[in-house]
Parts: sequence; structure tokens; C-alpha cells
Amino acid sequence: MEKIPSSEITPEAVYLNRRSFMKVMGAAALGALLAACQSKSPLKTLDPQPSDPTPQPGETLGLKDELGDPLTSFEAVTTYNNFYEFSMDKEAVSRLSKDFQTSPWSVTVGGLVNKPRTFAIEDLLKIEQEERIYRMRCVEGWSMVIPWLGFPIRKLLELVEPLSSARYVRFETLLDEQAMPGQRSGWFAWPYVEGLRLDEAMHDLAILSTGLYGKQLLPQNGAPLRLVVPWKYGFKSIKSIVKIDLVEEMPTSLWMEAAPNEYGFYANVNPQVPHPRWSQATERRIGELGRRETLMFNGYASEVESLYTGMDLQANF
Repeated sequence: MEKIPSSEITPEAVYLNRRSFMKVMGAAALGALLAACQSKSPLKTLDPQPSDPTPQPGETLGLKDELGDPLTSFEAVTTYNNFYEFSMDKEAVSRLSKDFQTSPWSVTVGGLVNKPRTFAIEDLLKIEQEERIYRMRCVEGWSMVIPWLGFPIRKLLELVEPLSSARYVRFETLLDEQAMPGQRSGWFAWPYVEGLRLDEAMHDLAILSTGLYGKQLLPQNGAPLRLVVPWKYGFKSIKSIVKIDLVEEMPTSLWMEAAPNEYGFYANVNPQVPHPRWSQATERRIGELGRRETLMFNGYASEVESLYTGMDLQANF
């Protein structure tokens, strides 16, 4: 049976909810702000239609990714969250973040670019919103299958025109201890910082997400804008982004600084490279019993392995 590219699978929950989602996107583009991470085929563009029913939280509707894996339930995706800016307790994040204000919101894009610019969130929602079902593998050994909404990072970077000297992209999260109580912790050097090589960021699988399951991102999932890089461990997918800079030197991420013996810059999913305290050969898919084998590059090797030709993937974790 021929493998269907992930870019060609539209989750029914997204399909049923496209129409109401596009109404919200259009309203945002007109100035009505919200109230409160190259594939073989092009990403699908959301198509505005008359109103549709909204799927019930927790439904997966029998849908699967291109490997035949069913979606993780909406309920699990929105209640089991790593977001240390709020809490180190995954099941507390949704409660602690429920009043987090994501409007107004702006993202400054600068550094080594010809046209530095600050984008309001409604500017980013004007960029064609696309959909993709991706697997998300946490470095802790658990995983999900999530239907994201968003746009390739390259579309944003092309607007600011990177200089030839730019080699990396540095991302930064909001710093606000009042709104994000986890940032009062002295365990980490806030704000959260992450980075990608420029060619990684320009790859069409790497997206900036504005929603999931046909809905706008909730605070616990990184609203209003987060990175999604499906072939890397989940901690690379920085949330609630406020700043993006093109730089010449490799950025030092929060985890590289906090645990340099555990976390490297690349953080590609690699079952052959164990964490210092546990194996990465298998994973626990949320909602399933038992464990399953972890795939190289999280199953996206055919699309991204060329980015690392000639590199020692044991040394460049």
C-alpha cells in the first residue's frame, strides 16, 4: 500500500471546523482581535465555506496520520502539556494558563535581515493558514499525533529577507512573571530561547502554528504562536513566541544552558542515541497501552535526512 504524505491528510475534525475557523481568521485580518512547529506535496490551504458543526473534545473520528496512527484526542492534547513557564506539572498547565492574555500580541522579526518588522498577530493570520497532521515526540519518551494549523516558517522569513550572513534562527518566548508564574522559578535562565539552523527553518515541514484540531491555539498549547518541528524532540517547539532573530552564531537554547550534558542544539529524534537517564528506542503514545518503537527523525527521515548529510548524528544530538 502506498504511503500517503502527511501533507495530503486532512483531519475530519479540521474539515468539519474549517468554516468557522476561517471566519475567525478573516475577522482577525480585519482587526477584530481574539478575545482572550519541504514536503513532497504542498500543504493544503483552508477553504472557507458556510458554517459547520464543531467536533466534540476528545473525538478522534477514526482519523490517522500517513503511517496509519490515529490522532491523539483533543482532550489529551489540551490537558497534558509541557509548558514550564506556567508549571512543571503537565496536568496543571491548562488550569494555570486559562486566563493568559494572547491579545494584543506582536512578534518582532529582525537581526540579519533586510526588512526587520514587527508583526501583529492579525498580520500573521493573514498568511495562508495550512494544515498538517504531525507526530510529536517528547524527549521524555511519550508522543502524540496532532492536527496542526499554521504556515511554513519560510513564508515569514521571506517577508524580512534574510542576509547572506544569516546562518541560524533564534526564537524567544514572552517574559512575564506575573502572567507566567513558572518563570519565577530560578531553575532556568528565562526567557525560553530556542534555535534552528536556517536551512532547517526554511524546510517546508517546519511550521509556525496558530491552531490545532480546527481551533485556535489554547494558552496551554503555546498560543497565539508556536514553533512545530516534527522531526525534533518536542522541547524544540518553543511556545508563545514574541521575538525571532536571524543570527550568524548558533544560539544557546534554554535547555542547552540548563542541562548541557543532556540536551544539544539539534535534538533530532534518534532512537540510537539514549538520553543519559533513559533509552530513546521506544515511546509511549498517549492514549495507548504499552510502548512502540521510535522512528529515526520521528518517521520523517525521507524528507529531512538530507539536511544532515555527512554529520555525526551521535555527536550532534
